[in-house]
Amino acid sequence: MRVDLSTFDNSWYNPGRGFFTRTLWHVANALILQNPLNPSSRIKIIILRLFDARIGAGVVLKPSINVKYPWNLEIGDYSWIGENAWLDSLAPIKIGNNVCISQGVYFCTGNHDWTDPAFGLIVKPIIIEDGAWVGARATVLPGVTVKSHSIVAAGSVIAKDTVAYGIYAGNPAMKVKERKIRSQ
Repeated sequence: MRVDLSTFDNSWYNPGRGFFTRTLWHVANALILQNPLNPSSRIKIIILRLFDARIGAGVVLKPSINVKYPWNLEIGDYSWIGENAWLDSLAPIKIGNNVCISQGVYFCTGNHDWTDPAFGLIVKPIIIEDGAWVGARATVLPGVTVKSHSIVAAGSVIAKDTVAYGIYAGNPAMKVKERKIRSQ
């Protein structure tokens, strides 16, 4: 068998909104969220909420972030999203409370079935639980849950669920140690 992209068919996939709403979103995303000249978290949050994203209190959204479909995005209270983060939300992305998503992180909810000659689309949600930290330029792949207070180190590629308080590094990311948080 050979790959035959002429047979690719993702007609089953529903992006969650019609063409007009998706087009409006892409314009708003480019002008407001992706714009490096817009430092205002407040303006970005207002726009995201207008497009049905669920955003908690005290969220910080740095310049130049990219969100595919905001209606598939939920961010808990006091979480941070760093510059150039790409939330490719073909499927739901749920970010808990007190989560840090560092600069250049890529959340990939869509992939392709490489065993399928038509290269069929696969979409799975991503969940980042409370207190977790995804380091700069890390990649989180479809279907992954980053458990409570775990860390995905900078530049890592996480393809499987973490354990709570685990620290993961590498490609593929593996658990390297346990996270200990000082008492105050």
